[in-house]
Amino acid sequence: MSTVSRRPGLSPRQLTRTGERLSFVYLERCTVHRDANAITAQDAEGTTHIPSATIGTLLLGPGTRVTHQAMSVLGETGAAVCWVGEQGVRYYASGRALSRSSALMEAQARQWANPRSRLAVARAMYRLRFPDEDPAGLTRQELLGREGRRVKECYRTEAARTGVPWRGRRYVPGDFTSGDAVNQAVTAAAQCMYGISHAVVTSLGCSPALGFVHSGHELSFVLDIADLYKTEIGIPLAFDVAAQDEEDVGPRTRRALRDRINETSLLHRCVDDIKRLLLPPETADSTDQDVVTLQSDGGHQVASGINYDGPDDYGDELW
Repeated sequence: MSTVSRRPGLSPRQLTRTGERLSFVYLERCTVHRDANAITAQDAEGTTHIPSATIGTLLLGPGTRVTHQAMSVLGETGAAVCWVGEQGVRYYASGRALSRSSALMEAQARQWANPRSRLAVARAMYRLRFPDEDPAGLTRQELLGREGRRVKECYRTEAARTGVPWRGRRYVPGDFTSGDAVNQAVTAAAQCMYGISHAVVTSLGCSPALGFVHSGHELSFVLDIADLYKTEIGIPLAFDVAAQDEEDVGPRTRRALRDRINETSLLHRCVDDIKRLLLPPETADSTDQDVVTLQSDGGHQVASGINYDGPDDYGDELW
C-alpha cells in the first residue's frame, strides 16, 4: 500500500486552474483530515468530503483542527490556507499563496516602483471608492484632501441617518474603550476589514507592504484595500450597530460585518478589485499560469530549461 509520503506530487498540468476553483472555502468547528486526494471536514453532524484540487483558498475559522496529511494534500494541489477569525473577519496566519504565478506580485512591484504609476493606482483606488468623482490630474495631497472630506461627509451623513451623535473620530491605539459607542464600532469594523483584506492580499501572492496610498508599514497595501470599502460598508454598518444599543458594540459589530461580508461576497470582490488595479485587462488570466521564464534584455522573457549558450555535445537542456 502506498503511504502519503510516497505518493508522487501532482504536476502543474494535473492541477485545476485557479479560475476554475472555488475561490474561498470556509470551515469552522471541525477536524480537517485527508482521504485520498480529498480533504474531509468532520464535526458532530458527520463528515464532508471536499476535492482538494477544487479549493483556491481554505479559510480555517475558530474551532478547527487540521492534520499533517490534510496540509500535505493541500500543498500538493496548490491550495492556499489561511487561519482566520469567524467568517474571515480576523487574519492570523497563512500558508502558501493561491497562485504559483508571480504575475500579481511583479505587477504590484512594477506599479509601486514607478512614482507615476504609483500615483495612477492611487487615483484608480479613489475612483473605486467614489465613482461620482474623476481624480484625473489630482496630486497626492489633493487626493488626500478630497478623501478626508468625503470620509467626514460620510460620518455626518450616517449620523443624520441613524440619529447617532457624532463628535469626531476618537481612537487611542491600544485602548478600545476610550471612545464612545460609535467610535468603538468604527474601530471594530476597520479591524475586521483589515483582516479580510490581509487574507485576500496574502492568498493572491501580493506583498502586504507595497502600498499605493499608505506607506512605510508592513501592511500598507492591506490598509489600501480595506479603505476601498470603508465608506460603503464599514462606516454605515458601524453606525447601524451603535444606533441599536451601546452595549457590547465590538462583538456585535464583528458579527454584523461577518454577515454583511457573506451577503455581499466581499472576498470575491476584493480579488477582482486587486486584479483590476494591478493588471491590464488583457493580462488578467496570467495569474492562473504556472510557467517559469528567464529575464532577457529589453524586458523580454524567454523559456527556461534551455542553455542559451547554444547546443553542444551534452545537449541544450540545463537539467
